[in-house]
Amino acid sequence: MDTSFISIPSLTPQELAARMGRADTPLLLDVRREAIFRESPCMLAGALRCAPEDIAAFAASQPLREVVVYCVYGHNVSADAVAALRAAGWDAYALEGGMAGGEDGVDTPQDIAQWRAHRLPTMAKRPDLGVTGGQASRWITRARPKIERIACPWLVLRFIDPRAEFFYVPTAQVFDEAKRLNAVACDIPGAPISHEGEWCSFDTLMRAFDLHDPALDRLAAMVRGADTDRLDLAPQAAGLLAVSLGLSQLHQDDHAMLAAALPVYDALYAWCRQATAGQDEKHNWKPETMMGLEK
Repeated sequence: MDTSFISIPSLTPQELAARMGRADTPLLLDVRREAIFRESPCMLAGALRCAPEDIAAFAASQPLREVVVYCVYGHNVSADAVAALRAAGWDAYALEGGMAGGEDGVDTPQDIAQWRAHRLPTMAKRPDLGVTGGQASRWITRARPKIERIACPWLVLRFIDPRAEFFYVPTAQVFDEAKRLNAVACDIPGAPISHEGEWCSFDTLMRAFDLHDPALDRLAAMVRGADTDRLDLAPQAAGLLAVSLGLSQLHQDDHAMLAAALPVYDALYAWCRQATAGQDEKHNWKPETMMGLEK
């Protein structure tokens, strides 16, 4: 068994999964060798790309932060990347088992079983949408957002491209500005990401990147219900609609509204994760217990 990677700081897939979809999610860095990366149709959701030979330059050019690196199996390539990042002052960890969840015949069957039992969400590479992990993507939509024009940027930032840029412009200018800025138009008829039949733009975005996650599916139902006035789709849809309209009243600057609303979606996704894991916490009002009157 290759043991060169055992002593390096690492996170299990289960530990990383618990931190995904949050504002404080570690930077996720794909360090697979170039030939392997080119042949693969996907990356871990929200990952950036850095070839192994470019790690030192990447570390020197970016602000220090927490980072989790992954290669195919979590062996030498990951170990070397972690060592280089830590030498440059980064709080770096390797993903145990890598993207494949360990290597048969090399890692122990027990480790492989544990790693593969907690598969992390992946995303399809979409060069046509400017998402390959190599550079920041750009997205543009109509001004004065309410629901989807906030929900879609949240999905992009948390699960597709944490470096993405967003532009809000008058409706009549969306397609011209998309060409000028080399940005992907969203949530407007004729755009690559928009409503398709009964599906809203959030659904279309998930399908465009082949994102599969039970908690995201539950959140998508809330967004769809709030955005299409089908409040019966999810009990939380009416609340999301009310909060979204209220935030729109509080913020005249669209980017300020986006910044204020991102924690709302972080919280909803955190609740969806708990609910899909069977930990649907209920409010329990028992005044007799609070006051010491319980018999």
